[in-house]
This record gives sequence, C-alpha cells and structure tokens, in this order.
Amino acid sequence: MRRREQRREQNQTLTTDNALMIGAQNIIRLFVPVTICMIIVVATVSSVTYYAENKSNVRLIYTPLEETGTSGAKRFGISLGNTMIFLSLIIVMSIILILLYKFECYRFIHAWLVLSSLLLLFIFVYVYLGQVLERYNIPLDYVTTILFVWNFGVLGMCCIHWKGPLRIQQMYHIVISALMALVFIRYLPEWTSWVLLALISIWDLIAVLCPFGPLRILVETSQERNDTLMPGLIYSSTMIWFVNMADIENNPSVEGSENHLIAERENPARQAAAALGSSQKERKRNSVSSLETGERGVKLGLGDFIFYSLLVGKASSYGDWNTTLSCFVAILIGLCLTLLLLAIFRKALPALPISVCFGLVFYFATSQLVRPFISRLSYKQIFI
Repeated sequence: MRRREQRREQNQTLTTDNALMIGAQNIIRLFVPVTICMIIVVATVSSVTYYAENKSNVRLIYTPLEETGTSGAKRFGISLGNTMIFLSLIIVMSIILILLYKFECYRFIHAWLVLSSLLLLFIFVYVYLGQVLERYNIPLDYVTTILFVWNFGVLGMCCIHWKGPLRIQQMYHIVISALMALVFIRYLPEWTSWVLLALISIWDLIAVLCPFGPLRILVETSQERNDTLMPGLIYSSTMIWFVNMADIENNPSVEGSENHLIAERENPARQAAAALGSSQKERKRNSVSSLETGERGVKLGLGDFIFYSLLVGKASSYGDWNTTLSCFVAILIGLCLTLLLLAIFRKALPALPISVCFGLVFYFATSQLVRPFISRLSYKQIFI
C-alpha cells in the first residue's frame, strides 16, 4: 500500500512538472509575438503623428458621443456611454458568430472572415504604408506601392485562410493585430479607450468562464465536433491544425479529430503498459498526455493582441517612456500568470483580465505617482 501511494505521489509530481514545463514553453512562444506586436505599435505611435493625434475629430461609428466638457464626471459618463455602445456591438456580433457556428453556416463565417482580412491587408496596409513613407520622406510611385500591397495582401490571404508556412501566418496575425490597435488608438476618444480596456476585460471573463458565455460555447462546440477554431481569429503557436487538415484531405476515413491521432499514439503505449504493469501504464498515459499538450501548443485570440497593444500604444502616445515600459512589463507579467494558470487547470481561460488589470494599475500608478515624483526630484536636483 505504501509503495502504491509513493508511486501515485511520484506520478502526480511528474504531471505537475510536465505542466510547468509546457507552461514555460508556451510562455516563450507567446512572449515573442506579443512583444513584437506591442513594439510595432509603440514605434509607430512614437514616430508617426497620424496615429498619435486625431486633429480632425473623426470618430468611429460605434463611439458616437463626443467627449466634451472639462468636468471629469461628465467626460467619464460620455466615455462610459461610448464603451457600452462598443461592448453591445461586440456582444451582438459574438452571438451572431456563435449562432452561425452552431448551425454550421461555415461558408458565411468564412466569407465574413475573408472580407475582414481583405479590408485589413489591403486598405489598412495601404494607409499605413503611405503614412510611414510620408513621415520619413521616402518617395515611392503609385505603381510600386500598389504592386507591393497586392502581393502582401494576397500572400496573407493564402497563409491565413488556406495553407502556408507557420511563421508567415504568425507574422500576418501580428501585423493585423498591430494595424487594428493603431486604428483604435487614432479614432477612439481618450477616456473611452481606458474605460473600454477595463470593461472589455470583464466581458472577456464572463464570455469565457460563464456556462452560457459565447466564447465558452464556441470552444465546447468545437471540441464536440473535433473542429479547429477559425485560423483568421486565433494565433497558434503550433501547426497542428494544418496537420489535421492534411489528414482529412489525404484520408477521408479520418474525420479531422485530434482524438484519432491521440488514440493511435495510445495503443502501443497501452500494449507495453499491459505487459509491464499498472504503475508503468500510468506513466505511459502521463507521457502521452504531456506529448499531446506539447504538440497542440497554445492559442491566443487576436483580440488579446489588439487590446494589449492598445493599452501600451495609448500609454506611449503621451510621450512618457517610464509609463510605457511599466505597462509593457505589466502585460507580460499578466500573460505569464495566465499561462501558468492554463498549465495548471488545463482549460480555456481569458487572457485579458489579469494582463489588462495589471496594465491599468501600472499605468495610473506610474503616471499619477511615479512621474510627478521623478519630476519633483529632477526639479530639486535630488539624486537617489
């Protein structure tokens, strides 16, 4: 009996170590793209005034209220109204997407995602390229610009919605997220941006963890059908969904489920475990489960990239590098904690609440406490 208990304890420690190891690998795999996306946004906001300033007072259609008045209570009420309109649109679109997926309207969903990618990869890239060339005074004729945007957009459409190298697909996901964050930084009113970041993290918590949350229903439905989530909305650290699609095309008997691949790996392990005893069977199962998790990797929604970059980019638009760096570090710490919880609980978790909460706390603490303190020390010529 004591030996069995000792073996169980050893197996539990092995699974915990494997979970932490997988979590560390996933942290590294996600830190790099998130960092690159935020650096692109910060560099653009710091150098291209088109995205940092909105002198024309043009607003997005789903933030119709103009932030006027000097009183903080009035501006907060207007920003809260804009945020509620924005969130209502997000909730409605999420429900429509879930219903389309529930009733297997895949063609409509695919057309929707393709149209969004076309808008981002062609029009937004053209505007971004024009502003960067104008900022650095680089002459470029229209023919060359159009050819570049065309090739860039077509390659992105193929890699995102069809097949292509994983690194290129990941690069396009980063570019799309950065462009969308830059659009929000330019057109969202100042106070609305901060209120939106606070409330969108609460909505993300509800949508993923509540029993009737739309994102939870989406994940559970995809697991029941053994489908892969939409590649146009998900950043994946591995290429597992491409392998599954290839298996579907080459072998019609395989129904595209990851469980079939897992079952094929478990059969020889079970035969060997049956010959070696029950204790080694448990070890085999643990190794198979860790292999499965390692090959699946971790997936992060593009919305998380967008709002991470929105927070850091908005902080950098005020020109204070201390505040920008503090928000940057806070987001990475929150992402690290989220991935650690993901490795422990092994279920879908929202990626916005912890990171955005840390980012907002670090932003207001640095801008309202640290920056005045440093300015006062500089004025008094006190060196610590």
